[in-house]
Amino acid sequence: MAEKFKGIIPPMITPILSNSKLDYDGVGKIVNHLIEGGVNGIFILGTTGESISLSYESRRNLIKETATRIEGRVPLLVGITDTSIEESLNLASLAYESGAEAVVATPPFYFHLGQEELFEYYWDLANQTKLPLFLYNMPSMTKISMSVETAVRLSQHPNIIGLKDSSANTVYFQALKYSINRKDFSLFVGPEEIMAETVLMGGSGGVTGGANLFPKLYVKMYEAALAHDFDRIKIFQKQILEIATLLYTVGKYNSSYLKGVKGAASLLGLCENQMASPLKPFLPKEMEKISTNLEGIMANLNKLPL
Repeated sequence: MAEKFKGIIPPMITPILSNSKLDYDGVGKIVNHLIEGGVNGIFILGTTGESISLSYESRRNLIKETATRIEGRVPLLVGITDTSIEESLNLASLAYESGAEAVVATPPFYFHLGQEELFEYYWDLANQTKLPLFLYNMPSMTKISMSVETAVRLSQHPNIIGLKDSSANTVYFQALKYSINRKDFSLFVGPEEIMAETVLMGGSGGVTGGANLFPKLYVKMYEAALAHDFDRIKIFQKQILEIATLLYTVGKYNSSYLKGVKGAASLLGLCENQMASPLKPFLPKEMEKISTNLEGIMANLNKLPL
């Protein structure tokens, strides 16, 4: 069985209103924007979606609303990360009922699990979910790094079908690629700056935050990498690095990436510039910088062969 999931699957931003409630109209705008941009799937309730800061009510509403808006046009992947396996399974059940095609989970992020405990946790989770499960290695947030050996052991579970790696470590990614011996196992990368590189290694694609803003660019980059078209890769890579530099590093926040994506999305008319507490959106002065930078980015994008 060949791998089912591949290409660009954006970690969708969560549109929020000023009262901290889900923006249902915003969900529709973003879903259509992504699908019209040619993405291969949509992943909700990830880091870029501020999932851990959302109430369980908002998470449930987002799952149902996104599934309704997608209407089966692309696969829906749902993040079920939580410190409680029971709550993760509750979200997984709703994802199944709503028509999602897979669930995604980081390690629980409070207790510092060892590798054997991590293996046992994921094995139990995979045994109890009706949907296929993606592992999600996110050491910068969870403070737990999944070893290659643990990932290889977990890949032997028939209900674990892939892994998203956000470690930004291409040596680690390459070790995963050449150690996991399953043709139906997908390996995605998070950091968009190395997406093309990992696809050239044989990776499955990218779960790239910038695709919320410019989905066509990331889809074309994936296609260029898949075709080993290095001339086009060079052109698209320059633009992707410009986006990362000009939108994700404004201010001196650890959360500048999230603030930048949400702020730029608001300027593109996709959602309001609201974030889930404890994060706050950029201040007006910072948004002026984002606005100026976004204008330059869009001018350059218009010159590209998209």
